[in-house]
Amino acid sequence: MQPVYPLQILLVEDDELFWLGLQTRLQQETCLQVIAEAEDGETAVELTQEHLPDVVVLDVGLPGIGGIEACHQIKQRHPAIPVLILTSHSQKSLIERLIAAGTQGYCLKGIAAETLVLAIRSVAAGASWWDQTATAEIRAVFANPEPFKNGLRGEVLENPLTKREQEILALVAGGKAIRKLHKYCTLLRVRCRFMCTRFCKS
Repeated sequence: MQPVYPLQILLVEDDELFWLGLQTRLQQETCLQVIAEAEDGETAVELTQEHLPDVVVLDVGLPGIGGIEACHQIKQRHPAIPVLILTSHSQKSLIERLIAAGTQGYCLKGIAAETLVLAIRSVAAGASWWDQTATAEIRAVFANPEPFKNGLRGEVLENPLTKREQEILALVAGGKAIRKLHKYCTLLRVRCRFMCTRFCKS
C-alpha cells in the first residue's frame, strides 16, 4: 500500500540545536509533517502510542531507557510503524543491536537533507534504509565473525538472529540477488525483505 502524504513524523532527539535544525528542515518538505517531538526514550514510546505516526525518526543516545530500548518497545507494540535511526554513532555492536531491535533504517547525522527525506519516504513505503557505513559493518560481521557485544559495557550478547537468518544475511553480504534468495526464505519472508532491501540489487 502506498503511503499517504504528508507523512506524519515523530521526531525523537535530545540535542536541542540539532533537533531545531532538523525540525525546520523537515517542515520545508510538503510530503512530511512533524506531528510530535520527544527528548527521551519513555516519551517516544508514549507518543508513538498516542499519535501512531507514519515514521519514528529516533536518536540512539537518549536519556532514560535509551534509543535502542525505545525502538524495541515501539516495535513490540506497533510492529507496522517503521523506525528510522538517526545517530552520530556507527559501532558495529550498535548496528547489530539495532537490527535485533527491529529498526527499518539507519542514517548517520550529517547526511544530506535530501538523503534523509528519501530515507524517511523509503521506510514509510515498506522498504529499509541502511547507509554505507552500516552496510560495511554488517558485511564485516561475516568476514570476521565474533560474539555480539554490548558496545557500552562490553558484555557478550546472545546473537539476535537465528541460524537461518544468519545464512540469509551472509548471502546478502556476499552479493546474492534477492530473486536467488527466495528458496531460503519460505519461513522468513518478512525478515528477509527487511535484511535484503538495502544490501543487494534485485
